Amino acid sequence: MQGLRRCSDDLLHLDLSPPPASPSSTSLSIDVAESAETRIRRLISEHPVIIFSRTSCCMCHVMKKLLATIGVNPTVIELDDEEIDALATYSTSTTASTTTPAVFIGGAFVGGLESLVALHLSGHLVPKLVEVGALWDGF
Repeated sequence: MQGLRRCSDDLLHLDLSPPPASPSSTSLSIDVAESAETRIRRLISEHPVIIFSRTSCCMCHVMKKLLATIGVNPTVIELDDEEIDALATYSTSTTASTTTPAVFIGGAFVGGLESLVALHLSGHLVPKLVEVGALWDGF
C-alpha cells in the first residue's frame, strides 16, 4: 500500500515505496521518481524530531512516551524491512541497519532508544530539543 495510513491516534504509517503507475494517485504527494533514500533524507530535513520504526515496535512506543513526557510530539514513520536498509545511509553507526527505532533530532542521527535515554539522563536532550525548535525555551 502506498500513502499515509492512520494506525492509532498518534501514529501514522507512511509507505515509502513508489506508488503504482496511476494518474489518479493523489493520496500523498510523493514524486514517483524519488528513491526511498531521497524520501528519508527529505523527511529528516523537514521535521525537527523524527523516529523511524518498524511496525509494532515496542521500543518506538517507549521513545514516543519519553519525548511526550518532555513535551515533544515527534513525527513517527514506520518502515518496512526493505526501507530499513535505506535508513542505514543516514546514521553513523555500523549497526544502524538493524537498529530501529532510529531517532533524528535537527537532522542529526541520535541513535536508538538507548542513545536517546543516555542523552536525556546526561541532561543534553532538552537543550538539544530547544535548539531545534521542538521545545520552547521556557521549558
